[in-house]
This record gives sequence, C-alpha cells and structure tokens, in this order.
Amino acid sequence: MSDIAIRADDLSKQYRIGAHVAGRTLRETLVSALRAPLRWFEPKSKPGENTFWALDSVSFDIKHGEAVGIIGRNGAGKSTLLKIISRITKPTRGLAEIYGRVGSLLEVGTGFHSELSGRENIYLNGAILGMKRREIERKFDEIVDFAEIEKFLDTPAKYYSSGMYMRLAFAVAAHLEPEILVVDEVLAVGDTEFQKKCLGKMGDVTRQGRTVLFVSHNMGAIENFCRNVIVLDKGKVVNSGETADMINYYSGNIIKDSISKSALEDRVENRSGDGRIRFTDFCMKDSNNTPIGVARSGMDLILEFGFKAAENLTLQNVDIGISISTYAGQIITVHYQSYKGDLFKDISGSGSFQFHLKKFPFTQGRYLIGARILISGREADWPVDGIGYIDVETGDFFGTGSAGWNGPATLNLDGTWQLEK
Repeated sequence: MSDIAIRADDLSKQYRIGAHVAGRTLRETLVSALRAPLRWFEPKSKPGENTFWALDSVSFDIKHGEAVGIIGRNGAGKSTLLKIISRITKPTRGLAEIYGRVGSLLEVGTGFHSELSGRENIYLNGAILGMKRREIERKFDEIVDFAEIEKFLDTPAKYYSSGMYMRLAFAVAAHLEPEILVVDEVLAVGDTEFQKKCLGKMGDVTRQGRTVLFVSHNMGAIENFCRNVIVLDKGKVVNSGETADMINYYSGNIIKDSISKSALEDRVENRSGDGRIRFTDFCMKDSNNTPIGVARSGMDLILEFGFKAAENLTLQNVDIGISISTYAGQIITVHYQSYKGDLFKDISGSGSFQFHLKKFPFTQGRYLIGARILISGREADWPVDGIGYIDVETGDFFGTGSAGWNGPATLNLDGTWQLEK
C-alpha cells in the first residue's frame, strides 16, 4: 500500500464571476430557457476579464497518519482546496488523488436535512460517508454522547442551534472511522469545552493511523495539533514545512500588510520633547528576532523601537517606557523604568531599543502602542498619539492545546490552582 494519503498535482480551480450556470432542476432549466434571449443584450466581457483562479498549480503530498494544517488569509483558496479533496467540486485543471475514505466537516449543516431528526441525520451522514448501517449502529451511542444532544435526538434539525449542528456534524465525521478526516474551521463554533473535545478527538484519529487535514485561523490550535503546515496565498502554495516555522513565515510574510510599523521620523504634530532622540519606527519580532505581522497569546515577543539620536549623545540617566492601550485609547498597562547607569551610553546616530516580553498575555484584538523617553529628567520624545499598533491572535497561552477562554477579555492570567485541606 502506498504511504501517500492525499496527492495534489497541479491542482487548479477557476471561477467565472457572474457566470451563467446551466439549470439542474426542471424549474431552473425552464427559467434558464426563458432568460436566454435576454443574454444577447448583456454587455460582452473580454476573455479572462471576469474570471479568477481560486487555486493555481497547487501540488503537495500528505502521508497516512499525518495531521497537516492549512493556513492563509481569507480568500487564499483553503476552502476550495478542501471541497476538491472532498469531491464536492471538480478542479479546472490538475488532479487530486485520495487513498482512503474521506470524512468531511466543511461548514455547519453540510450533509444535514433540516426536516429530519438528529437520529435520522446520523444515518444520513453515515450513508453519505459510505458507511453501512451496521457500522453506523455500532458507533451510534458514541456519536450521541460526544455531541451531547440526547435530549433532542428525535427533534427536527431545523430547530437546532448552530452549535448543536456543529457538535453533531463533527461527532458523525470523527466517529465513523474515515481514513482521512477533512476539517474546515471546526473551532469557529462552539464553547471552550467543545473545542477541547474536538482537538482531543482529532488527536485520537491521528494516533489511530488516520490522516487529518485541518484548516483554521486559530494558530494556537494549528501549533499544538499539526506537525506540518501548508501556507496558501492567492491560490498558490507559497511555503510548507514544520508548524512553528510556517506560522512565523505566515506572520512575517503573508500578513505583511498588517505589520505594525509606522514612520515617525517626519511626524511633527502631537509630539513633545526636545528632540535629542526621536523614535523613527516600530515593529514586532519573534524570539528569533524575525519581524512578524501578528502576535499570538503566549509567545515570547520583542517590541522594537527605531530611533535617531543627536551626535555624541551620552545617556547615563534615562527614563524609558511603553504603554499598551485599547484601540479606543484606554490604557491597559504601562511599563516605565529608570536607568541610572551607562546602559545606553554613546548611542549617537541611529539604532533601536528592544523591549523583550516573555509569554505575551494579551488576548485577540488590536492594541495601540505608545512610547516615551526622558534624558536626565527632560523629555526627549513622546509621540502623544502613540507610535503604532499590534494585532494579536489567539494562541496556546496555557499550553493545553486550545485557545482557552474565548469570551470578552484582554489579558490572560499566568497562574496555577492548588487544593488546600
């Protein structure tokens, strides 16, 4: 048996914007026929003008038993790729070879019939996955227990919430023993406990020698679940490799439009200080000193502040600090410190100050960064409106394999529990 579970070779998918699709039902066919004469009066577009490639020459191999993540910005082609692999849509060019039975969880309610009960939908989904009735019955109790819908098992699915849909759909896809499990943003719906169950179940699936293809914007889940990652951008595979390297590549290169860097050198308004030192720019870096566009909760982070200083400037009495605020301007935290020695001695010219943060505690969102520096008690530079912003994604702050609390919050607390009797 081949060691390959999924092989994509020059896989490409082209869509035509606003294209006419032939009718598939009697009603659609009749409507299409009645509208046909009117199309003569529609403006003609040039060849290729209204087309785009959702996927373009994508090639990769995934081995049996691997858990592989696919990351990329919205519109990168991730969902299109999974739909081709799941045989929901056909490629325009290229080939996707699948060696094993595929179970797919692509979006809430896929494969469900709203008029059928939860019980009936379990059998329907199992049949869609190619399972025999005996196989479904053997796993039935496990599916119901995992989905936690026993009370509503005989209720029509149209009355289910999106969370109930997701729990049942994932339970069916994960428990009916497909050789390949394809999952698209399963953690977008559901509470923290359900997310942990999903990750745990996908881990069980992998340990059983089955293959998982996992699309998510949750970098914490990707980092803790997948050994390897494929990075997509504009329909192309731009990089692939070990998870940590690919997440850093994605943050530092693909999301470069969001890099927290702003030119400050020429700013005059809303700025105070005598100018002996001027902040010139700001950026974020990871622990390897590599610029990144997005920070993750729990990572070691470097905030770098570029500067220009007057000639022959000696700093022996420096106060330097930063502030982090909400994007609306509410200050969340401040770090302000005085240095009486010669730590910054002889820094004439240009350079950068680096502020190193261990286990960055902020939760998902966008935050403003401020900075201020004084020399011998006299203010040298303070851009009053701040010097830039940082974008933060959820990360595995607590080392549990999930993003943890996903409600409204700003900071994660780094603490432990213990029992005293």
